[in-house]
Amino acid sequence: MHDVLVIGGGNAALCAALTAREAGASVLLLESSPREWRGGNSQHTRNLRCMHDAPQDVLVDAYPEDEYWRDLLGVTGGLTDEALARLVIRSTATCRDWMHRHGVHFQPSLSGALHTARTNAFFMGGGKALVNAYYRSAARLGVDIRYDAPVHSLELRDGEFVAARIGRERITARSCVVAAGGFESDREWLSEAWGQNEHGEWLADNFLIRGTRFNRGVLLKNLIESGADAIGDPSQSHCVAIDARAPLYDGGICTRVDCVSLGIMLNRNAERFYDEGEDFWPKRYAIWGRLVARQPGQIGYAIIDSKAIGRFMPPVFPGIRAETLDDLARQLGLDEARFMGTVTDYNAACRVGRFDHTLLDDCHTEGLTPAKTHWALPLDTPPYYGYALRPGITFTYLGLKVNEHAAVHFGGRPSRNLFVAGEMMAGNVLGKGYLAGIGMSIGTTFGRIAGTQAARAVQETNARERHAGV
Repeated sequence: MHDVLVIGGGNAALCAALTAREAGASVLLLESSPREWRGGNSQHTRNLRCMHDAPQDVLVDAYPEDEYWRDLLGVTGGLTDEALARLVIRSTATCRDWMHRHGVHFQPSLSGALHTARTNAFFMGGGKALVNAYYRSAARLGVDIRYDAPVHSLELRDGEFVAARIGRERITARSCVVAAGGFESDREWLSEAWGQNEHGEWLADNFLIRGTRFNRGVLLKNLIESGADAIGDPSQSHCVAIDARAPLYDGGICTRVDCVSLGIMLNRNAERFYDEGEDFWPKRYAIWGRLVARQPGQIGYAIIDSKAIGRFMPPVFPGIRAETLDDLARQLGLDEARFMGTVTDYNAACRVGRFDHTLLDDCHTEGLTPAKTHWALPLDTPPYYGYALRPGITFTYLGLKVNEHAAVHFGGRPSRNLFVAGEMMAGNVLGKGYLAGIGMSIGTTFGRIAGTQAARAVQETNARERHAGV
C-alpha cells in the first residue's frame, strides 16, 4: 500500500505527487488517460500569473499583491474567497524556484500576447513541456504512475479516505489527493447546467471543448453524492469564444481568436451585443464564450479591418477575407442589409482620439448601444476579415469546498486524509470570470498544499499507530 494516492494527471496532480514524495511519502499517481494524452488541460496551457514586487527574470516592472487581488476581484465580481485567493496570489511569488527544480523553464511574454509581459510568466515549450518535465521529475523521485486508470468512485468512512475503485480493483492508501478535473467533457452534465434558451435550443449542443476529453467529472459527482461540500455554479466556467472550425476536443490555445477588442462582435442577426472594448483582453477574453452562448444559435462573428492586423496573436485558422464589407457579410452568411446597417452605425459613432491598444485609450463610441468604451476605430480599411466563433469550454467551476489546507469538507468538517486541488476546487477562488494564467496559479498552489498535507496526514497516522502499538 502506498502512503499517498494522487488521482489525476495534470498540473495540480503532479504538483501534489512531487510535493508528497519530497516529504518522504511513497506515492502512486493514477492518470485516466493513455500516456500520449497525459496531462489533462495543463498540456494546453502556456503561462502562470505571478505576483512580484520588482522585475524578475522574465517579468517586467512589478505586479504587487493588491493589484493582483483587485484584478481578480474585478473579474469575479466578488465571488471569491479572499483568504484562499490571497493564499494563491502570495504563493505565485515564490513557486517558480520550485518549478525550476523540477525542470520547468520560462521565457518572456510572447509577441502578440497583449498586456502579459508584466503579469504572466510563459512556459518554455508551453504546457506540454511543463507536464513532461513534471513527469520526468516524478519518475526520478520514484513516484509510481499508472495510465489508463480511470477511478470511478472513492470508498469513504466518516469523511476519511479508505480506497479508490477502478472497475473491480480496489486501491488503498493512507491519504489521497483528488485532482481529476471538472466535468467539461460530460455533455449531458453541461446540458443540464446550461439548459435551454427561449428558442428551445440546448445551449451546450453547440459548445466545443478546448481541453481534454477525459474530464468528465466522475469523481466530482461521486464525492458530491457521497456528502462532500460543494461550491460554485455548475454553469460557470472558463468559457472562451473560439474558432467555430475548432475540433470538438483538445483544440487548446490555438483555437482562440484574440481580435475581438480590435473590431466588433455580431450575433447571427448581425447585431452587436456587448462592449468589445470594456477592458484589457487578458481580463475579458474568458467572458466571450458565455456571451456567445447566450446568443441565437450560440454563434458570434468577430469583424475587423486591416488596421487590426499585426496587433493580436494570429489564430491557427485564417479568417474569411473580403475586399468589401457587403461581400464579407455574404461570405459569413449574415443578412447583408442588417450587417451594413450595424457597421455604418458603429463607424458613425466612433470618436477617435489617440489609439493605443496597450492602454485603456480614449477611442470610444457615442450614442451607441452597447457602447464600445476603448479602441473604437471605424471599420473602413480593406481587406476586411471575419471569424465565426463558438463557446469553447476549458474547465468548469463547480467544485469541492476547501480550507487553507486543501482538505475536502463533509458537513463543514475538513477531512483528515482527503485533499483536493486544481479544477476540482477552483470554484473557491473563481466564482465567475477569469484572469489569464490564474488557473495554473490555483493548481500549482493547491497541488503543493495538498501534497504536503497528504504526506503530513500519513506521518500523523503512523505516529498514532506507533503510539497505540499497532
